[in-house]
Amino acid sequence: MSATHRKSVDGLRSRPTAKVLIVGGGINGVGTFRDLALQGVDVALVERGDYCQGASGASSHMIHGGIRYLENGEFRLVRESVVERNRLLTIAPHYVKPLQTTIPIFSTFSGILSAPARFLTHKQGKPKERGAFLIKLGLSIYDSFSRNGGSVPRHQFRGRNEALAELPKLHPDIKYAATYFDASVHNPERLTLDVLQDGEKAGGNASGGASTARASNYVSLVSMATASAGGTRPTVVLRDELTGETFDFSADVIINTTGAWVDSTNTAMGAASAFMGGTKGSHIVLDHPELLAACAGREIFFEHTDGRIVLIYPLGDRVLVGTTDIDADMTEDAVCTDAEIDYFFELIGHVFPTVEVSREQIVYTFSGVRPLPRHDDTQPGFVSRDYRIERRPAGAPEGSGAVFSLVGGKWTTFRALAEHLTNDVLKELGLARKVSTADLSIGGGAGFPADEAGVQQWIKAHMAPGRDADRTAVLLTRYGTRAADVMAYLDEGEDRPLRSTRELSVRELEFMAANEQIGHLVDVLIRRTSLAFRGLVTGELLNETAEILAGPLGWDRNRRAAEIKHAQEVLQRLHRVQVDSLVA
Repeated sequence: MSATHRKSVDGLRSRPTAKVLIVGGGINGVGTFRDLALQGVDVALVERGDYCQGASGASSHMIHGGIRYLENGEFRLVRESVVERNRLLTIAPHYVKPLQTTIPIFSTFSGILSAPARFLTHKQGKPKERGAFLIKLGLSIYDSFSRNGGSVPRHQFRGRNEALAELPKLHPDIKYAATYFDASVHNPERLTLDVLQDGEKAGGNASGGASTARASNYVSLVSMATASAGGTRPTVVLRDELTGETFDFSADVIINTTGAWVDSTNTAMGAASAFMGGTKGSHIVLDHPELLAACAGREIFFEHTDGRIVLIYPLGDRVLVGTTDIDADMTEDAVCTDAEIDYFFELIGHVFPTVEVSREQIVYTFSGVRPLPRHDDTQPGFVSRDYRIERRPAGAPEGSGAVFSLVGGKWTTFRALAEHLTNDVLKELGLARKVSTADLSIGGGAGFPADEAGVQQWIKAHMAPGRDADRTAVLLTRYGTRAADVMAYLDEGEDRPLRSTRELSVRELEFMAANEQIGHLVDVLIRRTSLAFRGLVTGELLNETAEILAGPLGWDRNRRAAEIKHAQEVLQRLHRVQVDSLVA
């Protein structure tokens, strides 16, 4: 067990009580943790795996208003999403970037008659693609929601000739192309970590007292305790997933933000629920220069022949393709199947018919279960992406504590959702809000350069002997302006780049081990860096990274070998990545 994990667990065990306990370390739980900590509330958070390991880490990497939700009549959600998209571009500019998006359109009036039926009944019926008229109407409404505080350009329509001039690989049968702007989040895992660290910082005590914001990954809630603390507060049993040890923890309020597992978490707390009905969404990542060039830096966002809204867009030098929307089997791991890959190849051919794609070009796949509400006969694509908050007693009489269960929620609105949850909890506790998060910069977004010239100036100012412009740029991309603190740590001792990749150094791995609650080797590859996502994990990298982490994390030879094997198994089973190690 690493010293950093032991420290975080001991922080909970040594004072096994808080005003609020949050169960679930995805973006919504972490966002609520930050907000409550900023209000001065004594709050603790536990996550059974790594932070952002579930649905939050398996998203389409989009921060978007959700234009397709208009057809569901979810105007409140779309308005809130557009406002929050614009806000995140301002408060988290290190990770959230404008994303130019193009919709290829193959008809003018198609869907006019079927759209009202979908709007009223939320049933898909026979697929009927949306034509230019409907898309123009939707984008006009979408733009109207950005009038106050909007920072992205309004949409534009192009005829066939202009569209093909801009994107010559598009299907020659298109009639129009509509282009508008949304946003993307290139590092959702690191943004989640930034939000978490903001919360921990807010709960720190400068006078040396106990922290009022504590969080630990690899800690799960397994049951209610047999007796509560003094009989007045709900008490649960927590388990350290790395050691198997259990301990009791009590709180006035418990917040269940475990996503698609909300019902199973409630069952563990003795109050079974049937709120959830998640759907699986899968993606593939391609190393495909021709497809990358065909996108011309834009997301291609469109309706496939089955009526499913899908996307193709570049992330750095890779291309992300997604997503599916299939009722999930919660008894199985969410993985991308062969049938889904065939579906992705088919949708690429639908808009780029001359671009050939093969399985050899897939460098990574990922899947997650969307935390959607139970939807019975409603088609998955029409299930609301909005959220609601359910309050119920925590297996105890009313007045002796409460559980708030989050049903639904999406990446784009996590700040607003956390604000809503926090306000509900503050009311429950009889407290008042002290700080608004609406305009509060997140982590390394504070002071982040406003344009490319500013980025280059920042890089130049932070170069040092042994750290050239490329290495400095990697650190700025990974940490935002918090990279300055990382660099100060790197400069305090002798450092060298890894032999297996120049994107990491020995001391940076030691920094992660000391400050970012690494529980497993695979955490570094998937969630502290984008090396796995981009298909850059090699046997040499596995061995070298495990060897360097062994010191600060206290891994002996057997544990190091086990971590390498575990990383190989996770990459193969969940992401279809085969990596052969060298020497354990």
